[in-house]
Amino acid sequence: MSDPENTSVIRIARAGGDVEPAQPIDLAERVRSLRRARGWTLEQAARAAGLARSTLSKIENGQMSPTYDALKKLAGGLEITVPQLFTPPETTRAGGRMALTSRSEGTSHPTPTYDHRLLAAQLTSKKMLPYQARVRARSMQDFDGWVRHGGEEFLYVLTGEIRLFTEFYAPVDMKRGDSAYYDATMGHNVVSLSREDAEILWVTSLD
Repeated sequence: MSDPENTSVIRIARAGGDVEPAQPIDLAERVRSLRRARGWTLEQAARAAGLARSTLSKIENGQMSPTYDALKKLAGGLEITVPQLFTPPETTRAGGRMALTSRSEGTSHPTPTYDHRLLAAQLTSKKMLPYQARVRARSMQDFDGWVRHGGEEFLYVLTGEIRLFTEFYAPVDMKRGDSAYYDATMGHNVVSLSREDAEILWVTSLD
């Protein structure tokens, strides 16, 4: 697991598509820029997100690492998806690019329920966000409600066994090699049924 201070940082590439040494995008700066782009004060943004002004101030100043629940509220208040909080502003169209992520690479973002490892984080202007996740959750009680965000999502089980809960369908048990494609605006959560944490691949569209 990475240093907690680095969990909100995503490595990116220059707009041309060639990978260059780490140019970190800080979550604090990203949130502050999104707020200012809307012409909102701290009070207005905090009210829209359902967060305390002091909490938002600490996030913007890099004084705290927000929980996944706080990230969901923040994204909802800003009318974007959680993945877009960790995606730099799009300025150019992608073309003729490729990024490789070895087994030892990938930006880690641990939460109480999942340990996300962002893949292809060197590239900007992506149309989808791929990430590997280790599923820590063991029951729905581990979550603070449903996870929802914009776009569509593809899930593929890499190891272990999981149970996929969705808002409008019966729970589905899935094993290695099983996959699911669903509307991510529908509430969804995943728990591990294995003794060891299951691992899955998630690909989320950035619509």
